[in-house]
Amino acid sequence: MIINISEILSTAKKSETYSVPIQLDAFTMNGDRYPMVSRESVTLTITNIGNREVSIQGHIDVVLNIPCDRCLEDVPTRLSMDVDKAIDLKKTDEERINDLDETCYIDHSSLDVDRLVSNEILIHFPMKTLCREDCKGICFKCGQNLNLGECGCDRESLDPRMSAIRDIFSNFKEV
Repeated sequence: MIINISEILSTAKKSETYSVPIQLDAFTMNGDRYPMVSRESVTLTITNIGNREVSIQGHIDVVLNIPCDRCLEDVPTRLSMDVDKAIDLKKTDEERINDLDETCYIDHSSLDVDRLVSNEILIHFPMKTLCREDCKGICFKCGQNLNLGECGCDRESLDPRMSAIRDIFSNFKEV
């Protein structure tokens, strides 16, 4: 959803609070799609702090289905994020690039809430997601989810480069 902030920009010290629904169905990153299980309306307070600078404060709360890093089962993952940004609208596009400014969600007099949400999810995306702490993962031979039961595959795979050391240990066992 797009919020028109031209009135806020034209009035000094003006502040508006918005409750905006998130229209994204899923978050996409590196070609992977993570469906949103639930999402609450985003509450944003936008304030003109003077000299073509805007302050954006608010809260975002979403639940994404992220696959477990071991067994690939979907894990509902809550992301609760506070937003506190100060944006300088005087900067040119070239200055933003040089400053590594990633405010692609605001353009002159409009704020794209879905892009803001997407950027915040990207920043707060978990490094590792597990369905449970003791997740056993999947069998690398047949793909069976080992949390549901054993598959019977022989998963003992020895590195051929370690055969010399394995022979040494085998010799010591015989002594």
